[in-house]
Formats: sequence, structure tokens, C-alpha cells
Amino acid sequence: MSFDLNGFDRSYPVRQGDTLSQYTAKTFLWMMLGLLVTFGVAAFGYATDLTWTMYYNIPGLHWILLVATLIISVTMATRIEKLSVGTAITLFVVFSALFGMTLSVLMYAYRMTSFILIFLLTSLYFGALAAYGYLTKTDLSRIGPLLSAGLIFLVIFGLLSLFIPGLEMFDRGVCLVGIAVFLGYTAYDTQKIKAFYVYYAGRPDMLAKASIFSALQLYLDFLNLFLYLLRFIGNKRN
Repeated sequence: MSFDLNGFDRSYPVRQGDTLSQYTAKTFLWMMLGLLVTFGVAAFGYATDLTWTMYYNIPGLHWILLVATLIISVTMATRIEKLSVGTAITLFVVFSALFGMTLSVLMYAYRMTSFILIFLLTSLYFGALAAYGYLTKTDLSRIGPLLSAGLIFLVIFGLLSLFIPGLEMFDRGVCLVGIAVFLGYTAYDTQKIKAFYVYYAGRPDMLAKASIFSALQLYLDFLNLFLYLLRFIGNKRN
């Protein structure tokens, strides 16, 4: 679901019920639920060594998780209008749990104090950019192509680094690009919440699903920002 923020018919009657601020609050509550599930699963897997056991006994588990999360995210992005609200919620929660298993692995690599401090730092940066995206009168749709280009660069670099040795020397620079891209996406996706609210005015079922989809986008912005900050300034275990 990709929308031009200037392309909405704002004369469409707004539904009676949630105000924009209430709708936005619900969207962020869904995002927070996703983060709680992710970090809860990650902490449980690390504390019980379940993550280590699963990765040891299931060959290629990281690829299985990657494919599963990609399938879910693509399904929600391309079929959100056809999914029921219950299915959309289920997919979001399952996605959050699967990502938690991936995140749990990083708890073995980085010191827990570093993990917590960077989570707080991510929350600070994310909150500031989300507030900017919600309050600004500037049309952020103009930075969409630039953010997409940055995301494509990050994906291509990530794939190349799997097969070309020596690219690690550029990692810090790539992390800075990643931080900038997902800070930008945080503001951009927050502003899109308003667009979804207007676009689906009068359709409570679609507003509910759009809220979950927006929560997924913000959830991914937060986690990717967290991961790039962790790579950039995180303290690894000896």
C-alpha cells in the first residue's frame, strides 16, 4: 500500500468515532504491542537458552525466519484490503514473535547494558522524529524516493556483504546511512497515518487494518533504527 500524501480527496466525509489523535494513539499502541512481543520473545529465548537450542538443532533456522517474516510483511503490504481485521492482527503478532527469535541471537553477541541503553536511545530518536512527522506542516512525501533509494542501497549492500569479503570496512559508513534512512522513514510513516485516516474515512474495518499496517511500518522503522545503532555503537561481548 503506497500512497501519495497529496493524492487524497480530503472532502471525503470523516467517519464518526475515533478522532485523528485517538486513531494515531491506537496505531502507536499496536506498534508498542509488537515491540513488547519481540523483545519479550528475545529475552525469553536468551534467558532460557531456547534460542541457542533451536539454532543448534534446526539447520538454516535463520533463513527460515527470514523467509517467513518476508512472506508475512509482503502479504500485509499487498493484501491488507482483503484480509480480515483478525487475520491482520494475527499476522502482525506472529511477525513480531518471529523477529524476536532473530533478535534474541544478538543478545548473545552484545552486552546487555549496551542493549538496554541503545533501546532507550532508539526510543528517544524515534519519538523525536515521530513527533516531527505528526506535527510538521511540511509534505514529507517528497522525501519518499530518497528514502526508497537509501533502503535499496542498504539491501544491496547487505546481500553483497554475504558473498564479498572485505566489505566490513565500510560497515560504519553503512550504519550511518541506515540510521539516517530509518529516522527519515519514522517521520514519513508517522505522517502517513493521517493520510490513511482520511483515505479510509467512513470505513471502520479498513481504518482498523490500516492502523495495524501503519503500526507494522513504524515497528520496522524502530527495530531497524535500533539494529543500526547497535551495530554502530554497541559493545560486543568478549
